[in-house]
Amino acid sequence: MASQPQVSVRKQQELQLQYSNYKNALQTMAQRIGDIEQETEEHKLVIETLEPLPKERKCFRMINGVLVERTIDEVLPSLKTNADGLKQVLDELLKQYKAKQTEMDTWKASLINQIGFRLLLVTD
Repeated sequence: MASQPQVSVRKQQELQLQYSNYKNALQTMAQRIGDIEQETEEHKLVIETLEPLPKERKCFRMINGVLVERTIDEVLPSLKTNADGLKQVLDELLKQYKAKQTEMDTWKASLINQIGFRLLLVTD
């Protein structure tokens, strides 16, 4: 009989909970990243559509649920500012995602060293 470290049921449940927390956090971050990417693409599409048009042409913009009439010249700078802000948020979220993924990988590696590979096969 091979001597493998035995882990109590309580410890297994704690490890499973911690693993689930990591997975849920990564999934939530991935969803947020997807949402921000979509919003960034929408801003890009609107900017590309408005840029070649005459600056004095009127356009409509939704602000806090209210549709307001503006000119392209008034709207374009704020759209570009918002798009730049979304890119910064996206970059920061990607860094956080990679850090969390690295943290989870490190945690899994430490479990392999502490408990053995057998327990990880149950969680994956």
